[in-house]
Amino acid sequence: MTAERAHAILSASGAHRWLACTPSARLEATLPERESEYAEEGRLAHAIAELKLRKHFIEQMNVRTFNKKLKELQSNGLYQDEMMKHTDVYTEYLQGIVHGFTTPPYIAVEKRLDFSAWVPEGFGTGDCIIIGSGTLRIVDLKYGKGVPVSAEGNPQMRLYALGAWAAYNFLFPIDRVRMTIVQPRLDSISEDEITIQELLEWGEWVKPIATKAYAGEGEFVPGEHCRFCRAKALCRARAQYYLELEGFKKMIPPLISNEEVGRILERARELEKWVSDLEEYALAESLKGNEIPGWKAVEGRSSRQYVDQDAAFAALKAAGIDEAILYERKPLTVAQIEKVLGKADYKRLLEEPGLVKVEPGKPTLAPISDKREAITNRITAAEAFGE
Repeated sequence: MTAERAHAILSASGAHRWLACTPSARLEATLPERESEYAEEGRLAHAIAELKLRKHFIEQMNVRTFNKKLKELQSNGLYQDEMMKHTDVYTEYLQGIVHGFTTPPYIAVEKRLDFSAWVPEGFGTGDCIIIGSGTLRIVDLKYGKGVPVSAEGNPQMRLYALGAWAAYNFLFPIDRVRMTIVQPRLDSISEDEITIQELLEWGEWVKPIATKAYAGEGEFVPGEHCRFCRAKALCRARAQYYLELEGFKKMIPPLISNEEVGRILERARELEKWVSDLEEYALAESLKGNEIPGWKAVEGRSSRQYVDQDAAFAALKAAGIDEAILYERKPLTVAQIEKVLGKADYKRLLEEPGLVKVEPGKPTLAPISDKREAITNRITAAEAFGE
């Protein structure tokens, strides 16, 4: 993780973006990077996970040394107790992989990987690399819980795999590569597997695109990949793409077709994200004292909080207020109970005895790329919306 913070122009984590929109990497490089608390939180979780992996697989680390290093990490203001649980899930998953080999595999943790043979000045950091029995395994921990990430066809994982193959193919026979993304906060483990031949062919496909991206050449292409681009709010190509919705009002006849409905929905869903990006940018500029014509930063709705809740409640009770009206008692939802009990106990105590039933969700519209199966002829629109 440390190496990737040195910020390669064509980073592995940004590959899905610069592969689709080749000039974006150079454009982003002209803009300041904004560090978020979520990113710092993720780095801390990675550091805890790295410590655990080093103790289990890499170093002879006694309990006292481990606890001392762990305590230093836990002194960070962003530390949360749940980090221990989630990094345990990641560690236990890796232990399961290692124990599955008939002979001890090679293991590397937080390994700097150079894939510059395919991407100019390309490098990154592999969270965990395991090699044995002709298989190269690349495992990546993603601590965020906002966006599910799939390992299938994932360009970041494939670039890491190319870097690992370049580093180790002369030491170990490697026939296949298996890539895994572990997102413990989403209870998600996603895997993809390809042959080394397929990986190298993909690398050759990447080469000319990466060369163009490194030079800042090509056309700007708006899309889902804009989500984490630093230029997302001000990118003119993105603005023009959404403002082209004006063209739909020239359509004839007076009723739009289903095909047009699909095109407009596809554009409009991304339009909502774009407007949100613009609002975030405009607020930041206004708070800096920079003018956004027609807009200003104002104080939002105020909130009230107890200075000392115990003292406040004591005062109310001393004034004769019944303690019963100061508290609200309500049962936990099924999802909350599962979180409290853990999956195993929840299943044993509630699901297996038949004390919980699963109701199918109401039909919802999703893009064709969604992996869920399409449903048709199940209910009418009126029934779906309870009319």
